[in-house]
Amino acid sequence: MSLEEAVSRVAQNLERQDFVEVYAHHDADGIAAGSILCSALFRRGIRFRLRILDRISPVVISPGIPTALCDLGSGLADLPEGVVVIDHHMPRFEGDLHVNPRLHGIDADRELSSSGTAYLVARELGDNRDLAGLVMLGIIGDDQDLSGMNLEIFNEAMGESIISLNRGCRLVGRDLHEKLLCSINPYLPRISGDEMAVADLIETSSREGTIEHDTLLSLLVMRISLFVPPRTLNSLYGERYSLDRELISDAHTFTAVIDACGKCGKGGLAASLCMRSPEGTSEAWDAAQGHRWRVLQNLSALSGGDEMQHFYEVEDASVASDVADVLARNIIQDHPVLVSARDNDLCYISARTPHTSDLNLGDMIHEVAVQCGGLGGGHRTRAGATISCSRIGEFRDTLEKMGVA
Repeated sequence: MSLEEAVSRVAQNLERQDFVEVYAHHDADGIAAGSILCSALFRRGIRFRLRILDRISPVVISPGIPTALCDLGSGLADLPEGVVVIDHHMPRFEGDLHVNPRLHGIDADRELSSSGTAYLVARELGDNRDLAGLVMLGIIGDDQDLSGMNLEIFNEAMGESIISLNRGCRLVGRDLHEKLLCSINPYLPRISGDEMAVADLIETSSREGTIEHDTLLSLLVMRISLFVPPRTLNSLYGERYSLDRELISDAHTFTAVIDACGKCGKGGLAASLCMRSPEGTSEAWDAAQGHRWRVLQNLSALSGGDEMQHFYEVEDASVASDVADVLARNIIQDHPVLVSARDNDLCYISARTPHTSDLNLGDMIHEVAVQCGGLGGGHRTRAGATISCSRIGEFRDTLEKMGVA
């Protein structure tokens, strides 16, 4: 069965329903995917309930109720019959209603996200081309490329004047102070989280009360270049995408706000913005700033950090994945990074590899997590696991033997 046939099968199943229970992952890609699908359902007159979760278990799915999982579910082999899965993670689910680019030879780490996959289903459900801008949240949030099917969707959206292109600084925030102080993607060593450093940068870059942006960019590069890999420097300035149908038009900014809201427990608020309800915009900005600030606090106070082994522990489970992203993406190193956080008896682990690594982290983390009585999986370079805290030592020792930790 081709990808197009899988999309058609899922769309035909959904359009027969009166109501669909939708679960979506709590990051930017998952929230965008869930919002795209729910918007398409709404336009077809199909009622839905959307819930944003950091993980899914088969036990929460009610038998007999039509259910769709977005950016969730591919890694679970024991989902109830009839569940729809729209995902791009490494697949272990073998149900008939499964749309996943990996099943069709597409590089789902680089060329199609869950939001892009959900868009294909939405397009099958009706004329939902205006939702293409939300696909950029998956592309940017999951650090994908504008290639393959991502590029096809992007080009179509450009042709429909749904997305427009320009160039400029990619830091996100409501003003320059927030952009510098709370920057985590990219993370700016000795600037992010440092009020005095930010104030000095702004003052030094100003002439007669006006920021000289070329000067600011040059100073940023000089101050962080010794501490970051080249890709961090390249991410400061470049192509920017304007999502001309969305509440927050700058795609990098919108992605950061949606991702942060989802991870700090305000997934419903994030989804409301994706569905173009403007009432919560100010609250979403404040929540995003607070989340990014907590990421920076945890970065500066890593507990249990072992720099030789690249295994860290943070206090706040909601920031573990972002801390792992910063350490793997914006710190010079050639070794996988693992960040754990404890919540009662469970440990949540986020694992990342530098882009130069050949490890298939998703498969390895899945294998070790299952050996330790837990769950795990993800992408080649980004993965996660949930295990009992009593077995964290076993988890780490096994990864060390495999050359991961």
